[in-house]
Amino acid sequence: MLRVRGLKVYYGRIQAVKGVSFHLHEGETIAFIGPNGAGKSSLLMALSGVVKREGEITLEGRNISHLGPYELVKEGIIQVPEGRQIFSGLTVEENLLLGGFNKRRERGWVKKTMDWIWSLFPPLEERKKQLAGSLSGGEQQMLALGRALMGDPRILLLDEPSLGLAPIIVDEIYSTLRKLRKDRSLSVVLVEQNAPLALDFAHRAYVMESGTIILSGETDMLKSDDTVLDVYLGRAGGDFFE
Repeated sequence: MLRVRGLKVYYGRIQAVKGVSFHLHEGETIAFIGPNGAGKSSLLMALSGVVKREGEITLEGRNISHLGPYELVKEGIIQVPEGRQIFSGLTVEENLLLGGFNKRRERGWVKKTMDWIWSLFPPLEERKKQLAGSLSGGEQQMLALGRALMGDPRILLLDEPSLGLAPIIVDEIYSTLRKLRKDRSLSVVLVEQNAPLALDFAHRAYVMESGTIILSGETDMLKSDDTVLDVYLGRAGGDFFE
């Protein structure tokens, strides 16, 4: 579905992503794990067009390397950014409406989809007239995810969805993501600092270090890889998968 070849990202003279290549099948989840500064978030921002990039990106065989953020959203490539990045001065409902901007001309789409978002995240409906900035961290993450879903993504780019959240909220978020993946054949590119969580959720994973991919494979294989266990999970991290 998605193929990336030789992706590079620069910030001035600093090269954050150094020619990485990977692919994503329809309905598949791939995860990128690695230490802070490995280039994982820069990779996602390159895919969504919000940072300057080099390399080739194809969607179902079509070259989309030249497309900007708005055009990529229309193609169904939508990002849930790190730190949520909600519009804190707008209400919950207004944030969701902005997420459906590209669909506003499709009769009935906005109301139907918003009703679906309320069913996924009941706390949001209870607070739909509340300013988004007054929500809890977990509710803000729900809102950021709901806003992305309003755009009808085919490929969802998730940047650190568990960051700063209590374990019970993380479980709720990932339970919803599993349901979305099953019910809508959603393809997901996940960046997650919690490596055991990422490997448990994804089908395949890429390990990044200093802007390059140093290891990749099926997550079942990586869960038992000595390098991943020792460096990225800690040897005791293997207990997560017992």
